[in-house]
Amino acid sequence: MKEHQYLERVKEFFLSLQDEICAGVVAVDGVGAFLEDDWERPGGGGGRTRVMRHGGVIEQGGVNYSHVFGEEMPGSATAHRPELEGRSFHACGVSLVLHPHNPFIPTSHANVRFFIAEKPGEAPVWWFGGGFDLTPFYPFKEDVVHWHEMSRAAVAPFGDTYYNDYKKWCDNYFYLKHRDETRGVGGLFFDDLNTNPAGELDFEHTFGLMRSVGEHFMKAWAPIAERRKDHPYGERERAFQLYRRGRYVEFNLVYDRGTLFGLQTGGRTESILMSMPPLARWEYAFEAEPGSAEAELEYYLKPRDWLATEG
Repeated sequence: MKEHQYLERVKEFFLSLQDEICAGVVAVDGVGAFLEDDWERPGGGGGRTRVMRHGGVIEQGGVNYSHVFGEEMPGSATAHRPELEGRSFHACGVSLVLHPHNPFIPTSHANVRFFIAEKPGEAPVWWFGGGFDLTPFYPFKEDVVHWHEMSRAAVAPFGDTYYNDYKKWCDNYFYLKHRDETRGVGGLFFDDLNTNPAGELDFEHTFGLMRSVGEHFMKAWAPIAERRKDHPYGERERAFQLYRRGRYVEFNLVYDRGTLFGLQTGGRTESILMSMPPLARWEYAFEAEPGSAEAELEYYLKPRDWLATEG
């Protein structure tokens, strides 16, 4: 079955991508190393989890590969596609979250994934999803512009509308309704991708786009981390970073479909919750002092056209 030939090609890419990103993070960090855990899922499949703790740049971060399969799609996957209920599935992907020590380096996240849903007597349904987004605490405009330049570069070769469409999707997805703010400054987010711009099923086109998104993460993240990793900070900046990390936790536990999918499919809990920061805090009714560096973040937590004034 050609869909399972697709699966093998995609898995090969994901394993290679995990290696490449880990090597890139180690090079930027300069001190830390990834510890690897291989795991198996009782219901089918498993993964390769890599976590760095107490590095020179990374306080805690993980780069995970997984391939899980089962007899029925979980509710988190069928909630927005009820036609997939009752189908067996294969799901594989690479996901990563990097939480830095320095509050002037943003937290970053990326994910690329592939699904196949099958039912006897019916054609398999397959699709790609993914993206990356940036969550700064003390933002720099040049960093945000660079991030979005790389976001656009990742998808521009595949069609004229992808960047604007996927940027908007990212802004809408990584949004905390109960806080009325975005999780950060966005980037790219897409799901259910299996057609080219002409609307035709097209594995090569969509696989190529997904690959490009995965391969652009380090191009987007590394220059920002290099620029900011030696920026001085003190207790005030650290306290604000931990406070804002609380928002990250809120999103992941309340809204994130990937977290819900992992838990509902019986994935390895440690690997799923690897995305959480090692330390976070909540403060009742916190308000940033007007005009302060902390208050400046509010400007960045509304969707904007970050490339409108480039050049």
